[in-house]
Amino acid sequence: MNARTSRAMLAPGHELRAPPRPMTRERMRWYVDIQDTVQADTGRIVTQPPTIHDDDDYARKNGLPGIIADGMISTNWILGLLVDAFGPEAAGRGRLRTKYIAPVYEDQVIIACARVRNAVRDAAGVSVYELDVWCEDDAGKKVTVGEAVVHSTSR
Repeated sequence: MNARTSRAMLAPGHELRAPPRPMTRERMRWYVDIQDTVQADTGRIVTQPPTIHDDDDYARKNGLPGIIADGMISTNWILGLLVDAFGPEAAGRGRLRTKYIAPVYEDQVIIACARVRNAVRDAAGVSVYELDVWCEDDAGKKVTVGEAVVHSTSR
């Protein structure tokens, strides 16, 4: 058996958890402005009109108690967990699908998680993982759910 096929695979049921992190106002604001800032490419931040992600008054006018995070933040935190666990190839081949099921508020602590549902080694010796993924708050309430498939030569 060579080194490539002797790697231990993560077994179904194995759970991965990122360190908890707070959803800060700065993180939330960054997601509002990043696309236009990058597109302008002037070295200056391009700010957008008020949204539910960056303006408390606007959020309250839309029935929320305050600003909420853009769902892509939690999706990106899940992807970060997968890259940390499986290497950069986790961001390449494979897939990640998420659904936002509860709002994330300012200063709420969020934990990105994944659980191995299935693990096989393909004909080339690459480990292929099917995972349930989610973000939860520090009380264990899920705010984002989904699934991923990761192809990894490092696990």
